[in-house]
Amino acid sequence: MDLKEKIESWFIPLSYSDKTLSSAYQELQEFGLKQEEIPYIIQIVENPKFDLPGGDIFHGKTNIETHDYLHIILGRGILAKDEAFVIGFTMGSTNRVTSTEENLYSFFTKYLYPKAYRFTDEDLHVFKDAVKLGFISDCQTLSEVDYSRYLEQPLGEIREDLGIETNLLQAYYTIEKRRYPKSVESQRLLS
Repeated sequence: MDLKEKIESWFIPLSYSDKTLSSAYQELQEFGLKQEEIPYIIQIVENPKFDLPGGDIFHGKTNIETHDYLHIILGRGILAKDEAFVIGFTMGSTNRVTSTEENLYSFFTKYLYPKAYRFTDEDLHVFKDAVKLGFISDCQTLSEVDYSRYLEQPLGEIREDLGIETNLLQAYYTIEKRRYPKSVESQRLLS
């Protein structure tokens, strides 16, 4: 299997509740991006080490390791709509995202990010849905969790401890699957 096929097929569904976070993360590390491989503009927008003077423009910033853990915990792969969902849900879980912040982030991802990383209108729809889901969820602020203490725990226990309502995610994933019938990442969500 070549790299493109690995990227397209890698996915740990919500139904995998017994797998540990570290074992799932090791799978992703076989081909996932390293922090230094992420384009600089994306790091400025999404990584907390690049906080701007005067405070955060975007809430829910994480480093690449935390971001990868969240892909696993939220039951998402690493394709465009998966990225949009993970970023949106993480931002929404802070309960501090304004519509201006949401629109500014959308502008960055649609027009300023390198072409290979840009979101389409469909991706942005998923992002905005995820911001709302993260906001209405009773989960912890996902960008502030120390995931190192969860590495050897099963994903189901981690989700429960973080307050992630898998039934809420499954309900949305059902909608996303119906809404985007030609999207690989949307069609596999309920595996």
